[in-house]
Amino acid sequence: MSWRGPTHRVVGGERIDGAWCHVWRRSPYHEEYFVEDLVVFADGAVHCEERTDLEGLEKLLGSGRISVRNPDAPARDADAPKWGSRSPEPCTSESFLLEVADKVEELSGRPTTRDRLQEAIGRYQEEPSEARRALLRDAYLAVPPHLRIYVLGDMDSLDRPLRILVTDLGEPVDGDGPVATAALHREALDYFRRRDESVRRAGEWRAVRHADDPEGPVEPALVSNEVGYPRGWPEKPGLFVLRNDYPVPVEFAGRTYASVLHGYWALSAADADDHDRIRAADTPHEAQMLGGRAVRRDDWPELRLAVMAGLLRAKFTQHPGLTEVLLSTGDARISYTGLSDSPYWTDARDDRGRNWVGRLLELVRSELLLASVSWPTAE
Repeated sequence: MSWRGPTHRVVGGERIDGAWCHVWRRSPYHEEYFVEDLVVFADGAVHCEERTDLEGLEKLLGSGRISVRNPDAPARDADAPKWGSRSPEPCTSESFLLEVADKVEELSGRPTTRDRLQEAIGRYQEEPSEARRALLRDAYLAVPPHLRIYVLGDMDSLDRPLRILVTDLGEPVDGDGPVATAALHREALDYFRRRDESVRRAGEWRAVRHADDPEGPVEPALVSNEVGYPRGWPEKPGLFVLRNDYPVPVEFAGRTYASVLHGYWALSAADADDHDRIRAADTPHEAQMLGGRAVRRDDWPELRLAVMAGLLRAKFTQHPGLTEVLLSTGDARISYTGLSDSPYWTDARDDRGRNWVGRLLELVRSELLLASVSWPTAE
């Protein structure tokens, strides 16, 4: 299954992480199946047609009310070759239950069957004895059958090195593959040695290329919500000065505008009279309404992002008090929300928003910080 997320639910004030995938659910009114979300949580709770647990999910699968595959899809050929196949084993109710149990372990931060398999591989590499090979076999077989082919993350070799190692000498791998020999086992072990060396080199590469990655947690995201003040802005508006409708004069392109919104919508107008009327609007809201009704410049789609960047840069460089407020947000991601602006500018729900105002505020913040730094001068 393809798991999606993250999701969660809250129980007694505690966040319980979850993930979800698609299954097929039989309609209670007829025999047809339809796609349904199945949600699994870290505490073992399962929700599909009802709130249940792993044992309840097993009963739902056994009753046929839920299916892990499309019942109308053709079945896999039972005589298909195993060694030469690049397809996983079919997902059955039994293997899906193992996968769900593994997902619960992952969500709760405990080792999964894949984690235990990796540990068994390492132990067998340290001491390739028959006892440890038996433990390796047990760990491999504990992985849900339909996921084993992906367990090494190698799209070329798949899980064949493991299938070789867990096959006893003299036996054909998968029943229709090559006969397992000591030389074949050594080749499979050599595969893991090369893989470990590749991982080590990749780690060194990342350490060098990502040497400037921030260390430790970053600042939590800052959400700039749209707020109305019918009686005027408070004496100390705090972070609300980040809003584009905050009334502070902005000098840009040779003129002064009463707010960023005044400047943005006035400059968007194709007609000079519309520009002046928007610029003279009593409030930012009125400027936006006038601007939205005016005919815009033909090149506005190409200019609008640059104009907004210029207006925000002017706003925060021309007012030291606002500079301090913006710099006080540290390296926090700024989520600019609101209903008055389009999703192009805001961090709208369902990933529809591009949050360009928030992103430009972060850019201006970095520019203000750079301007405050002293650098060595040339001798």
